[in-house]
Amino acid sequence: MLGLIALGAGLSGCADMGDTMTSAFADPAKYDLFECNQLEGERTRLAARAAELQGLMAKAETGVAGSVVAELAYRNEYISTRGQARLADEVWRRNKCKETTKEVKPDETKPASSASAPPSAAKGGRAPSKSGSAVY
Repeated sequence: MLGLIALGAGLSGCADMGDTMTSAFADPAKYDLFECNQLEGERTRLAARAAELQGLMAKAETGVAGSVVAELAYRNEYISTRGQARLADEVWRRNKCKETTKEVKPDETKPASSASAPPSAAKGGRAPSKSGSAVY
């Protein structure tokens, strides 16, 4: 019985962990040397991972003892991901980065055709080596 009380107290401590503690799970200098385009990709990746983990926790909570499973399986990574996202956002603001919108040109949407491939590669043969007599 005492073990269950200790387990419950430990898990409730993790559940009450607010946004102030998320930085304890992330390296504060990780993004200091990132450029804006690197930060943009990282922020997108972190947001997607946080959403995925949140969905996994919500799904786990629907099962038997789901809240315990969600806490044990996903909470630490979720907190770490949120901490990293917060640090990336701080560096983003500090560097005065702007969101980029990638414009797609009409010819970029077409798949590469075999007509643009070298003749030997288009026929199923090997493409000629450009390295000369290099040994692989």
